[in-house]
Amino acid sequence: MTQLSSLSREDEAARERLAAAAPDMIARTRAWSSINTGSYNIAGLKMLAPKLADAFSALEADVRLVEGPGFDTVGADGRVVQMHTGPIVKVSSRPAAPIQVVLSGHYDTVFPPGTFETIRDLDNGRINGPGMADMKGGLSLMLEALRTFESGPLKDRLGYQIVITPDEEIGNFASSAALTEAARSGAHIGMTYEPAMETGAMSGGRKGSAVFDIVLHGRAAHAGRAKEEGRSAIEAAAELVLGLEALNGQRDGVTFNVGAIEGGSPVNIVPDLAVVRFGARAPDAEASAWATREVERLFARASARDGIHGHLHGGFYRPPKPRNAAQQALFDAVHATGQAIGLELEFVDTGGVCEGNNIFAAGVPNVDTLGVRGGRIHSDEEFVIVESFAERATLSALILNRLADGRMDAKRIKELMGR
Repeated sequence: MTQLSSLSREDEAARERLAAAAPDMIARTRAWSSINTGSYNIAGLKMLAPKLADAFSALEADVRLVEGPGFDTVGADGRVVQMHTGPIVKVSSRPAAPIQVVLSGHYDTVFPPGTFETIRDLDNGRINGPGMADMKGGLSLMLEALRTFESGPLKDRLGYQIVITPDEEIGNFASSAALTEAARSGAHIGMTYEPAMETGAMSGGRKGSAVFDIVLHGRAAHAGRAKEEGRSAIEAAAELVLGLEALNGQRDGVTFNVGAIEGGSPVNIVPDLAVVRFGARAPDAEASAWATREVERLFARASARDGIHGHLHGGFYRPPKPRNAAQQALFDAVHATGQAIGLELEFVDTGGVCEGNNIFAAGVPNVDTLGVRGGRIHSDEEFVIVESFAERATLSALILNRLADGRMDAKRIKELMGR
């Protein structure tokens, strides 16, 4: 690790250039964050996507906007409808280079129009704003790190695919195939730009994540005159919810959370519709399979009630990303690279999920919190730490340098995926 924890001439040049580029990275992030890109705000997504494509056109790469496929979603009325989102930004450079990297990030946020749209400077070198940390800041520094790498002498040794998605916050249902395709196009290493924690800690192992919707239909009746003729979908849903929540604690690392129950009717009508929306997290493939079987069992019990029928949608859309030999080797190499610029990086296992899960499932080891340092994400208190733009962009540029010159052995790391 001695070579990784020291700086080469190319590393020194990258560090100097990125320190000077920090104001541009911050200004670009502010501009991108001023455009609302809530996952369901199609107009906002379509407004920002061309701006991203234009910015990434500064790279020595082919840049394209690609419409993703539609995906099914369950409405409040229990009907399945097809949803479309914004375009996917795809970037490709030097596909014949000996080392290949897949980089990913997203430009959607969790904030619908009219909710959280103000950008404010805070005390202590922080900026509060939607997407400043999660993850338009990450996209901005990814771009600058790549521009810096391409300004150096090592660029011809490394090629890359970038996938910037419009739907990460709702599961990558439109863009998951694009992530898998890019990862399987010969990539040795994955780099994803979710924000690091405020302390600088990064994500290690990640659980798998599922989203389920269960629609239950009953039989409406007058609640006063003919209550006995009705069959309450709400009652069936209530029993289902209790069964789901009772699964917590039954298997290590597996959690269930019911997020919403929709449906019902005026209190003088026996309700004939209920939609139960819930999520699950699991640490490995066996636990994911167990969780899925339990959901199916509870759904079968609910729909076997007299007068009740329904349908089940969803499942584990992000497989688990446990630590393995390849992941640990990559983490160790990134840790040593961080030491070269004075960072003591810590990798913490988490129940959170991201596009790194998809890339890992496609057979590529990846580090997925290379973005800015920040906190309070998914709330109107979201903030980014200003000094982290240059810091984290430099970390990425040094990783690219090491992958290109062989100090970080990408091929050996990937070979460890099967162990």
